[in-house]
Amino acid sequence: MVIIRFLQHQRQPDSKTIVVIDEGQHLKDKSKKNFPTHASTEPAVSNFIRSIINEDNRTGKWQGRVETRFPPEPNGYLHIGHAKSICLNFGIAQEYNGICHLRFDDTNPAKEAQEYVDAICDNVLWLGFDWGKHLYYSSDYFEQLYSFAEYLINQGKAYVDSQLADEIREQRGTLTNPGQNSPYRERSTAENLDLFRRMKAGEFAEGTHVLRAKIDMESPNINMRDPVIYRIRYVHHQRTGDKWCIYPMYDYTHCISDALENITHSLCTLEFEDHRPLYDWVLDQLQQKIPCHPQQIEFARLNLTFTVMSKRKLIELVECKLVDGWDDPRLSTLAGVRRRGYTARSIHMFTERIGVSKADSWIDMGVLEDCLREDLNESAPRRIAILKPLKLIIDNYPEEQEEDCFAPNHPQKPEWGKRTVPFSKIVYVEQDDFMEQPVKGYFRLAPGEEVRLRYAYIVKCIQVDKNAQGEIEAIHCTYDPDTKSGTDGSAKRKIKGNIHWLSAKHAKKAEVRLYDRLFTDPYPDIGGKDYKTSLNPDSKKIIYAYVEPILFNADPEQCFQFERNGYFIADRIDSKSGKPVFNRAVTLRDSWGKIAGA
Repeated sequence: MVIIRFLQHQRQPDSKTIVVIDEGQHLKDKSKKNFPTHASTEPAVSNFIRSIINEDNRTGKWQGRVETRFPPEPNGYLHIGHAKSICLNFGIAQEYNGICHLRFDDTNPAKEAQEYVDAICDNVLWLGFDWGKHLYYSSDYFEQLYSFAEYLINQGKAYVDSQLADEIREQRGTLTNPGQNSPYRERSTAENLDLFRRMKAGEFAEGTHVLRAKIDMESPNINMRDPVIYRIRYVHHQRTGDKWCIYPMYDYTHCISDALENITHSLCTLEFEDHRPLYDWVLDQLQQKIPCHPQQIEFARLNLTFTVMSKRKLIELVECKLVDGWDDPRLSTLAGVRRRGYTARSIHMFTERIGVSKADSWIDMGVLEDCLREDLNESAPRRIAILKPLKLIIDNYPEEQEEDCFAPNHPQKPEWGKRTVPFSKIVYVEQDDFMEQPVKGYFRLAPGEEVRLRYAYIVKCIQVDKNAQGEIEAIHCTYDPDTKSGTDGSAKRKIKGNIHWLSAKHAKKAEVRLYDRLFTDPYPDIGGKDYKTSLNPDSKKIIYAYVEPILFNADPEQCFQFERNGYFIADRIDSKSGKPVFNRAVTLRDSWGKIAGA
């Protein structure tokens, strides 16, 4: 495998070279664009798709019209790879004052469900796009698709094949050997029409007959070797009920649906590049019946490290209960990344940053994570949470005394104001902020050393309490009352150590879910590997942390930076006012492989 590292918007050659974009590279060119929650209105970076549309507009090919579509099959939840396609199709249409349709490819009712339709609509709306009145289903065109199939039979371009599926597969040939004509290929038009109509009427069992396009069994492109365009399926359809027992195949349906909707630019991923001749062939045969012949344009799909995006494997993860459903925050599904804490704005930043090319590429997970950090660094209020609490007792602080300290809601946004953080004799600090035998360069709390309790006082460790097992149960400190933050004493005493804390009397316990990457292998499903063997056993940990009282009123999906601990979101499903649940969206920096515990 060839690996090339390049800057984020470098143009890629039309090749199959594997390209890796990593976090370190894109950080060299960190854009400060103001990406909105909805589609970006910033000047777009040029790519080959925009070049094609610009040339079409220059020549008047579509009279300046740009109409795209996003056509998911409702047989599962969308994943982060689909976000690239959503942002591209809707974004291109928006950029050129055009229209983007949302169309469900619902031609395989055995695997489809309304749950998936609803989830897909929710994902598109969450990303900030609205299809308006342009919501369609392939099943809307079943009557026309059937009529066109009869037309192809009458034109001698389609025939009913009565071979079994295995026989058809064997006769298709290989990449190096041509296929063989079906013994039923020369049936008369009348016989083909009769059989096809009887297929529609439900006279035959599944698998006994199919309708095939009559193209060329010796074509070097296997997709052109008389592909099946209709098959018999006795399955209830969620929209058409039991009206149909024959259903059209994707390659036949997709191009016709595009044409009937007057799509100008049919944008799809590279795996459909070899299907383009069939796309064009079908529309060429129907040119007298359809309003236009859209142009299919392929782009490289998104491949993201440390995850899987095969719908089959995602279904397996869900059905085998290896994750907690389609919206598990460890999954690459859009429902999952949203619940994890990713914002629509960060997804837009990510898709803009990785760009569009014809070259297959692997994008490092760190690029996506850093887009979220960049967004939340600007938008997330700061709060304090103690994930691994250690009791700190201030021996010389008055027993019943309490006082208010003041912390900014955002250090770079003074207009956001400050919040009150109560202080008392006993506070909780992070276990990692104390080291009994400090290593070189450790500037936090240690025996005999001083540290600042952020927003409060400088304290000095004087004693450690341990239990019978030798575990530290509490540390004792003294405080300097002249060093409260924001006073003259604060200016006179400068020390390197600065740690966060919460008053034990006022802090509240909340459930915190520490999510990490689902896989330990950056490429869990390539090279013939069983992706399940690299599942990360530490990808989810549930702890009960101490948090500021103000966090108990957090709204679902409200994001915060827990100071020095990362970015967290109130879970959109489980978090309630008075009983919050927080998910860790991402750490403050890329600490993969360096995190111990939290």
